[in-house]
Amino acid sequence: MHRLSGLAKEAAAGARPGRKYEKKEAAVRFVASLVAGKQPPRPVARPRRPLQKEGRSVRWNSAAKASAMPMKEKQTREKILTLESMNPQVKAVEYAVRGPIVLKAGEIEKELRKGIKKPFTEVIKANIGDAHAMGQQPITFLRQVVALCTYPNLLDSPNFPEDSKKRARRILQGCGGNSLGSYSASQGVNCIREDVAAYIERRDGGVPADPDNIYLTTGASDGIATILKILVSGGGRSRTGVMIPIPQYPLYSAAISELDAIQINYYLDEENCWALDVNELRRALNEAKTYCNPKVLCIINPGNPTGQVQNRKCIEDVIHFAWEEKLFLLADEVYQDNVYSESCQFHSFKKILYQMGPDYCNNVELASFHSTSKGYMGECGYRGGYMEVINLHPDIKGQLVKLLSVRLCPPVSGQAAMDIVVNPPVPGEESYAQFIKEKESVLNNLAKKAKLTEEMFNQVPGIHCNPLQGAMYAFPRIFIPSKATETAKAHKMAPDMFYCMKLLEEMGICVVPGSGFGQREGTYHFRMTILPPVEKLKILLEKVKDFHIKFLEEYS
Repeated sequence: MHRLSGLAKEAAAGARPGRKYEKKEAAVRFVASLVAGKQPPRPVARPRRPLQKEGRSVRWNSAAKASAMPMKEKQTREKILTLESMNPQVKAVEYAVRGPIVLKAGEIEKELRKGIKKPFTEVIKANIGDAHAMGQQPITFLRQVVALCTYPNLLDSPNFPEDSKKRARRILQGCGGNSLGSYSASQGVNCIREDVAAYIERRDGGVPADPDNIYLTTGASDGIATILKILVSGGGRSRTGVMIPIPQYPLYSAAISELDAIQINYYLDEENCWALDVNELRRALNEAKTYCNPKVLCIINPGNPTGQVQNRKCIEDVIHFAWEEKLFLLADEVYQDNVYSESCQFHSFKKILYQMGPDYCNNVELASFHSTSKGYMGECGYRGGYMEVINLHPDIKGQLVKLLSVRLCPPVSGQAAMDIVVNPPVPGEESYAQFIKEKESVLNNLAKKAKLTEEMFNQVPGIHCNPLQGAMYAFPRIFIPSKATETAKAHKMAPDMFYCMKLLEEMGICVVPGSGFGQREGTYHFRMTILPPVEKLKILLEKVKDFHIKFLEEYS
């Protein structure tokens, strides 16, 4: 009551003028009316005062200042992150498989959907080895097991075979809370690593494999980038050099750029079906020693983009070279199931290394990589993979696990998919017959398309294609007339980029220029996948033929 009386007296005395006291005035009048026993006055709506009066400053809070700031002044604020201030190693990264050609293809697809007329009705994307996007059907058993792991209530369903349920239960028992949604150990689910080790032993004819040397990864790419990250060190002439094949898969050059390592090119022999020559390795190594510290040798077998399959003698020579020059070997073997030539056979570097004796198998450091994305599975989206790393120093092994733990774990659904690749149905199990039928159908179909692609390209004047011994790509050499190279230069394009862009714009065919993979000076190529269905592949090849003949006529 004393407080109310005080407010009433204050009201009688009159309130001090000024905007600062408006709210207090209203409160004082309200209380005074209550004390006097009168009806409180209705609030009077006051006209809104301008933010600023002439000759008088107004106190603004920071929000008011920001909202009243002229638009022009807001737009001139400099960005923190610009092309000049960003990480220069990231800016140097290039990945041709999803580069300008693919972006242009996306734009054309949008135009087609809007009804804009083109000389074609669809874009055929042959730029990437994405099997299911090209129409390849999933392997039933793999999808059954992953479905059971994802929704365990299906384990009671009679619609799933018992061998798929058995594998799903084993995987789930290895997961925290029996759930695919839990984190796994950074190295991967233990029982899946055991299955990977057992698979390697079977594949390599009894060569031992230790689950503790197996690391499950987010596709093979994750493993390759991780190993390179732990290998790169030094500065100046002691900076780590990484030897990669040319042509190469752009993951390697991209990872090397990102890590600011030194790329050392060794060229595959196109005249000898893209064979790897140790003399070329030695040339590249000796030249590189003048400006860096060559430490890593990368091999892709079967080859991407070139499709060659290395024979035993070649692998032995490479291993001896790595042992002699003290190089860490990286063996990218994701296409190990994709061998089509009857004269070729896949040999893992791990197997040959052990067969060469203890001087080699106890000393040469080797990381081998595999994936769910290729082979007969084509499960790119699951991002499943593994790497086996042998002869690693014990201290480095701890560092590798630490590095992997930063990303917590690879996707557990991808780990489950990888488990089915290495632990498929066996003779006598319920799903075996269907699994073998589907697997052989995919691989036989790819073999036919490899042969078809080679034959049709070699019928076109100005195109030469080596035999596609394995993998899932063709990398034909194309003749580009000097007039076309001059036109490309005027458009600030590499000649094969100019060629591929015109092929896209005139025929709706999306392939990747060879310059994105590397090639000898003065030669031109493009990479295309053989994954489209046979009938669509024939259309693609016919369109390339028609385009190339027209291109030669136009620029000769």
